[in-house]
Amino acid sequence: MGRHRGRYAEEPDRRRNRRRRGRGGAFAALAAALVIVVGLAVAGVYMFEQADGCRGSDIELDVAVSPELAPALDTVATDFNAQENTVDGRCVTAEIRQVDSANVAFGITGAGATMGDTDSDVWIPDSSVWPRLVQSQSGDAVITETGTSVARSPLVIAELAEYADGEAERSWTDVVPTTAPGEQAERTLRIVDPARSSTGLGTLYLLSGALEEASEDENAYNASMTAALQALHQGASPDEDAAFLALSGGTEEAPPVMLMSEQAVWRYNTAHQNASAQASYLEGGTYYLDYPYVVRSEESDVTRAAEVFRNAVRSDEAQSALLAQGFRGPDGEIDASVLAEEVGFRAAAPQELPTPPEGSVTELTRTWNQLKMDSRVLTIVDVSGSMLAEVPGTGMTRMQVTSAAATEGLQMFTPTSELGLWQFSTNVNNDLHYAELAPVRELQATDEQGAAQRDVLATALAGLTPLPQGDTALYETYLAAYQEMSRTYRPDRTNVILMLTDGDNDNPGGLELDALLSQIEDMSSASRPIPIITIAFGPDVQNLEPLQQIAAATGGAAYMTEDPTEIGEIFLQAFSLRITGDEEE
Repeated sequence: MGRHRGRYAEEPDRRRNRRRRGRGGAFAALAAALVIVVGLAVAGVYMFEQADGCRGSDIELDVAVSPELAPALDTVATDFNAQENTVDGRCVTAEIRQVDSANVAFGITGAGATMGDTDSDVWIPDSSVWPRLVQSQSGDAVITETGTSVARSPLVIAELAEYADGEAERSWTDVVPTTAPGEQAERTLRIVDPARSSTGLGTLYLLSGALEEASEDENAYNASMTAALQALHQGASPDEDAAFLALSGGTEEAPPVMLMSEQAVWRYNTAHQNASAQASYLEGGTYYLDYPYVVRSEESDVTRAAEVFRNAVRSDEAQSALLAQGFRGPDGEIDASVLAEEVGFRAAAPQELPTPPEGSVTELTRTWNQLKMDSRVLTIVDVSGSMLAEVPGTGMTRMQVTSAAATEGLQMFTPTSELGLWQFSTNVNNDLHYAELAPVRELQATDEQGAAQRDVLATALAGLTPLPQGDTALYETYLAAYQEMSRTYRPDRTNVILMLTDGDNDNPGGLELDALLSQIEDMSSASRPIPIITIAFGPDVQNLEPLQQIAAATGGAAYMTEDPTEIGEIFLQAFSLRITGDEEE
């Protein structure tokens, strides 16, 4: 039977120990003393190591910040690390890394191009737009907004000092580019690509609001917004460095106007003292870069370390470092020796407008990218006999007015856009009712004679001559154009058919509307859209409904006006479809 060493079996041992207590007690006392000595020695070594700096299992906080904020936060982090801040006895150190805000956001959501290296414990982007966009598109992402704005910087107008005229405060509608195609703007407005810049996105949001407020209805807003976006695309800079280069190279004929933050203007002037910029403010308020302090970890020790560093960036010493780099403090205060009055900066903080909501950010980005995609347009012009009729009050024929409007419309397109030209009537090309005058190709491309496509199109439009006996074979021409654009479809472009006509379909014995719609339905595909946009003008257009049915079948639009001189404005309305994605009537 085994020995039982339970509670009661230990009693004899205790009695035996009591009998030997004298010598055992001495050994116990010596052992206790040794433990105390060793413990003090270990504590002494630990205290010595702590006095010499944090070592061992430190908590290293990875802090990703918007590049312009890095110099100031490097100073803050250096002081922070020297102070040996602790969490549970472990020292906290902060490492500052410059990371583009959009790069981090797209690295989390996968919604755009990224250069990687987007993980961090703390993220300080240039705007609250980015973390809110992440939260709306990646609900499972660890994003904790702390309510702390590390720094602030409002958007202002920046112009070369030599061109700034000291005029009164301008409104957003004063700076929005809304010139019609072919018109020369007095000044070129430039922004940084809104798809990757919160400054550009904020500008777009505020301009959109200004246009919406000034427009009579949705159609007027869409047309104005299209014109603005077309102009902004032509002057957009891919990044801030490119924007700075554009600003420094302005010309007297069209001095550039930039929308950027106060702090960016200060940085520009620091680097371009021979071509300094003047800052001016917009009436009615502006959008601020607010540099939110965002925690991206759920680990207890990391989140507490992030809180310790958050307190450091809110200290008076940190605020002084930030003001010295051209930022404003949490209450809008500035360092007047940095944001100097002589270059236009104001001590009084401008009124702050709300940060763009996530839905608006997504929609504006989509619209910008959609218009950014180059167009591929086949333009078809009516040369039937009725185009010889004179337009009252102009001294010009319908043909001449149409040609001039189409030529102006060419100015809407970038050099890399693709355009082609057909003319149509009846039997204009042997038995065909249409004829190609210029193939669809890039406007910057040259033909065998070395002529640029834009010039080829302008020459062809100027030479259009109506056929006195020609009728209007609309439906056959629609079908042939749809077949051609389907055959040559480019998925990286917006493929469009643009028809300009002054009459209804007039071709006895020709293709009927139902047959046309049936064939288009057989060829069409939601993944390969080819909208047909028709601009019908003049008193001979009696029935717009067939053109509306064609537009509905292709995702296009049909417009009618009795005045051909309005074609230029209708061009803008037509291409505003790329903003709304809806049919227009």
